[in-house]
Amino acid sequence: MPSLSPEALGPLLGKGLAPLYVVHGEEALLALEAADAVRQAARAAGYLEREVLTAEAGFDWSQLRDSMSSVSLFASLKLLEIRIPGGKPGAEGGEALQQLAACLPDDTITLITLPKLDKTQQQSKWFTALEKAGHVVEAKPVGRGELPGWIAKRLKAQGQQLGPEALAFFVARVEGNLLAARQEVDKLALLYPRGELSLADLQAAVANVARFDVFQLSEAWLAGDAPRLTRMLDGLMAEGEAPVLVLWSLTEDVRMLLKLRQGLKEGRQPRDMARELRLWGEKQKLAEPALRRIGPRKLMDALSECARIDRQIKGVEPGEPWRTMRTLAVSLAA
Repeated sequence: MPSLSPEALGPLLGKGLAPLYVVHGEEALLALEAADAVRQAARAAGYLEREVLTAEAGFDWSQLRDSMSSVSLFASLKLLEIRIPGGKPGAEGGEALQQLAACLPDDTITLITLPKLDKTQQQSKWFTALEKAGHVVEAKPVGRGELPGWIAKRLKAQGQQLGPEALAFFVARVEGNLLAARQEVDKLALLYPRGELSLADLQAAVANVARFDVFQLSEAWLAGDAPRLTRMLDGLMAEGEAPVLVLWSLTEDVRMLLKLRQGLKEGRQPRDMARELRLWGEKQKLAEPALRRIGPRKLMDALSECARIDRQIKGVEPGEPWRTMRTLAVSLAA
């Protein structure tokens, strides 16, 4: 059956418990909350005994087979939790998980937690067997565009709301750090009464805990969002990110736009070039408008400037690479 979002899990648990739940995904906070929701629902339904198996390197998978066949001496209902931190159970583990999926133990709710899985892992025999036998919850990252709605929904649940300006401030403060975003939302419930919070309230209470990934830079300058771009560059520099990695990302995107222009001149469609140019998600939507905004001459000049920044990083040309990179990136976003 298709994967569930963490949001869809709550209503499903309210309708009754299934014998198997598999939680995996990149967003650790959402995966943790989903697993906690299963635990709480199992406890409320009388599954009071809990057994935890952590399948790390060298794990003896016969323990799982023993757990499947054992009869509890303490309670009639049990929650069996299988944690696979590396996401790769190996040949023996894969076989054991297939056996589990084929013959789920009686009077037991099984919860399997995994990290982010790649396409190959999700197509493996053990995963597809689990998928057919139970409910799979995938904790995908909350993107920049989804973050305002995510924050607003959490605030609404505690009787608070934000105006547009205050919400934009909140998003800028916590972007890329969902766990910190949840902590800041929880803090607002302690500091302020129910109702609408002002921008001044937010400025006094919300810490600057944003974290940025170098690959998020693409979205910012392709979208023409110079304020977000400068925040990202300042954050990456403060976190000690290597300037050569930031420059590589910027250079690759400039080359991508030039290749896209050439393909369009030849009559090709952007969707047909997606794999070749690595255009996925938001980047695919932003690339063509950015190309029209920036133009080929400015892109060629940008490539030359990238080469100059590379020489600055290597110390063979005077200048501060972060400052030059900021100037270039902002000019591309303008």
